[in-house]
Amino acid sequence: MREWRVLHPLKQRVCSNGVLRWVLIWVCFCFLVFTVGSPNKWRLKENISTCPPCECYCSLAQEYPQHLLDCVKDDPVMNEEMNKNLIIILSEELTLQKIVANETLEHTKRLLMDAKKTFSQYQKEVEKCNVGVGTCEEAREKAEAEFIEELRLSALWENRALEYGWNDIASL
Repeated sequence: MREWRVLHPLKQRVCSNGVLRWVLIWVCFCFLVFTVGSPNKWRLKENISTCPPCECYCSLAQEYPQHLLDCVKDDPVMNEEMNKNLIIILSEELTLQKIVANETLEHTKRLLMDAKKTFSQYQKEVEKCNVGVGTCEEAREKAEAEFIEELRLSALWENRALEYGWNDIASL
């Protein structure tokens, strides 16, 4: 009875190994059929071979990525760009960023100069306004002083008139 227990796990292993082999064979067969006999790949090959060199339209390239690849393949400018070294591309990017930064700086300088001109104009207007306010204040003080002087003279003449017997008609 002891021997049967020892053989029984071996029988399971043989069965498991056989099933494992069949599964591996089946997966390899499916993979082979998928890679070699894929209908999508046949259609793609047909489209590539029958498609003449075309002009690239961005709307088509967005809908059909393969169309973009076909267009890039025939475009010498794009081929040149795609074959550039990474360092060259990075240096071009840095150059473009430098140009943008310089343009932004120039734009900022122009805006700053415009702001300074506007500030100068406002400063001149403020100075004119301050001069006008100063002139008005001086005129007001002068008018007030003249008014006080007129009141003093009126009171003096009224007192003299009363001394000489003047009677106010309005008070009667």
